[in-house]
This record gives sequence, structure tokens and C-alpha cells, in this order.
Amino acid sequence: MTASFRDLPSIEKLLNAEPMQHAIRKLGEPRVKKALRTLQSSWRESGEIPAWATDPGACAHTIESHFNHQAYTPVFNLTGTIIHTNLGRALVSETLYRSVEPLVTQPMNLEYDLDSGSRGNREKFVEDRLKLLTGAEAATVVNNGAAALLLVLNTLALAKSVPVSRGELIEIGGSFRLPDIMSRSGCTLTEVGTTNRTHLKDFEAAITDDTGLLLKVHPSNYHIGGFTKSVNVRELAKLAHKHNLPLAVDLGSGTLVDLTRYGLPHEPMPQEVLGHGADLVTFSGDKLLGATQAGIVLGRAELIAALKKNPIKRALRPDKLTLAFLEQTLKLYDEPETLPDVLPLLKTLTTDLATLRSRAERIAGVLSAVLPDFELNLCESHCQIGSGSLPDRRIDSIAVTVSHTDESQLRELLGRMRELDTPVIGRIHQGRIWLDMRGAERLDALAANLEKLEP
Repeated sequence: MTASFRDLPSIEKLLNAEPMQHAIRKLGEPRVKKALRTLQSSWRESGEIPAWATDPGACAHTIESHFNHQAYTPVFNLTGTIIHTNLGRALVSETLYRSVEPLVTQPMNLEYDLDSGSRGNREKFVEDRLKLLTGAEAATVVNNGAAALLLVLNTLALAKSVPVSRGELIEIGGSFRLPDIMSRSGCTLTEVGTTNRTHLKDFEAAITDDTGLLLKVHPSNYHIGGFTKSVNVRELAKLAHKHNLPLAVDLGSGTLVDLTRYGLPHEPMPQEVLGHGADLVTFSGDKLLGATQAGIVLGRAELIAALKKNPIKRALRPDKLTLAFLEQTLKLYDEPETLPDVLPLLKTLTTDLATLRSRAERIAGVLSAVLPDFELNLCESHCQIGSGSLPDRRIDSIAVTVSHTDESQLRELLGRMRELDTPVIGRIHQGRIWLDMRGAERLDALAANLEKLEP
């Protein structure tokens, strides 16, 4: 049955209808109004009007479904990759988020010295905290980790060569490669050693009068095992200083606390690297640190001062929101014993298996009601931290697995999960959908969301 043209409500009447208000709040009135006009125009052109065209609720549902993937939206990350680059990396605590609200909704002393009444240093408070936590002589902050490395290379090795082990020529997410970053920074890459074995003598042979610095890069997202050899920071630092060169170490991800105290695998800390003789160390803010996107450089005061004087630094500097979040996150590290309770990332990483199993039982119960044709199981799983953190180590976890004799049904189900009010992101592995419970902290909301899956 179809409606007639005279049955069509006016655009204004549809906009004022209660069912349309959710769509307006989510998408904005201009976009919703345009979509309604487009719908009605298409019906007039075709001469066919669906029966639901007079129902504001059906119109709202149609519009929201059309724009479902065209705006930023929260999701449930059940992929088993905790710091997921595509899903926003590290989460920020709600308490911390609220604590910075006054700083970003009102004027703040971003670059204003309240004591002298004159221009101040926008990074001062973050730098002071980083120095206190790590013992570094100085620090500076840019807008992401790749920018931190680019600034170091452009400042200290412009038009010079930089030896790097072939085993450390990484490619990070989005096809960004270390050689490309080095090229854009204005230095020349000198490859040393082989993919699996690099010796100190390889670096020694590569040093010339044109060498600007030595660079060591943490293999962020892969691990080479077997017949391998690499040069450690202590050895490289001695060699660099013998030739009056600085040593820079790019950690990619970086943590300011020893993760083994929480029962997690060890990850190199910036303060460790500096203690082993490195002159500069770079790392990200939105990975293991658990803050927002930022690139951090720690090290010798005179080198950090040179970075700050580089004109490129202004193009890479972080905004007030980044600095405010970063400062508040660093405050949490003053009390490492309470860190798993207040830092969302560590809370996720340290959740015990009994809690994860309880979550899995709850979610499996919900899914059994809405997916009667699928087989559900609770399985041991292994999470990866993600975003270049501990690529060779996994963390034990529990997952709900969903099976079907027709694998196309699994792909279709994943699609339906992505179309929920709050999309649920899982993965297919070994012919099953895996929904890892380390991403199920908002358990009640997740359960209510999954209940909306149609059988």
C-alpha cells in the first residue's frame, strides 16, 4: 500500500515531530531538513510514495540509517586489540575529562605567566611534570609521535646522514614509513646491518663527517625472532659519544611506569633509555601513557632547546586541549600504586579473568536470545595491546565466540552489529566471530545494545 502526495506531511511538521528530535540532535537540523526534502523529491520524481512516508518515526529511522556511518560515534571495541588506532587508541577517564572542562571552556593561562604578568611558556607545566617523573633535563611536546621524530631529525640532522638498522625501518599504521619521515625531515637515511642482525661495527663503519646523529627505533608493530642480533642503547650511546654525536631513540609507544608491577610484560621506559645513555627519546601520548594524541621528547637540555627554536616546532605544537589532558594524566603517575584504578588503559589491561568470564556469561546469555541459529561459546583468548606496544606479547583474556555453518552469515552478523545504535566491532578468526571481553567495561550498555539485534 502506498500513500498519496497529499498525505505527505510538511517538512516543518516532520521536523517538529517528537520521533525526529533524536535525529536532529544527532545529525543537526540542516542535515535532517535537507534529507527530508531529498526523500520527498525522489518520491515525487518516481511517482511512488511508500506507506511509511507519512510516519515521522519511520522517516527519522530512514534518515539516521542513511547517515549512520557519516559522523563520529562511540563504539564497543571487542576486537581484542586494546589500543586500537582505528578506534581512538587510549581512552581518557571521565573524571579526567571533567577536570579539564573549565580549562577549555574558559580563558586559561596557556601562554601567560601569572607571576610576572607577561607572556609565558605554553608547555611549562607539562614539561615540569615530565622532568619530575623521569629525571630528564628537559622536555617538549608536539602533536604526535611521528612529529616528534621529524622535529628531532630536522633539527639535528638536516642535510646530514643518519645510520639506522635495517631491522628497525618500520612502517606504522596508514602506510607511514620511517624512511619517508626521514626524507621529509631533510636528512639522509644510511641503512646498516641486515634485517635480522645488526652489529655495533655496522654503525661504526657508517659514521662519517656527514653523520648528524645515531638513531635507534623500537620495532613498534612487529617482532623478529630466531637468529637475530641488535645493538642495545648502551653500546650505541658509547659509540655516538665517542664521535661527538647525539643518540636519539624512538620508542613509539612509551610508558612512564614499570608495567611488571601490575603483572604485565615489561615495556622500555623513557627514563630507562635516558639512563642507558641516550641523549633524546621520543614517544607517543595516546598509547601506553594513556593520554591524548601527542608526541613527547625528553633529553638533554641543550638539545631540547634547539628543538624549540626550530621554526617547524610551531607548526607541530599541541593545542590547549592536548596540553590540559596531558598535564592531568601525568598527575595520575604521582601515585603509581593507584594507577590501575584511575587510568582506563591500565584498568582494562589488569582486569582479572574471573571478571572477564562473568562479562562473557552475561553477553552470551543476551546473544543466545537474539541469535538462535548461531552457536555461542566462551573461549580463552589472547589480547594484543596494540598501536606498537609489545608486539610479541599477548595478554590472557576471555571472549564470546559466535559460530555458524555458513560463514557468510558471520560476515552479515558483523555488519548488523556495526549498524546498532552503538556499533559493536568484533573480528572473524578461525571461522568464528570473536568478541573479546576486555573491551566490555560498559557491560550494561553493551548488553542492552546487543538485545536490539533481531533474531
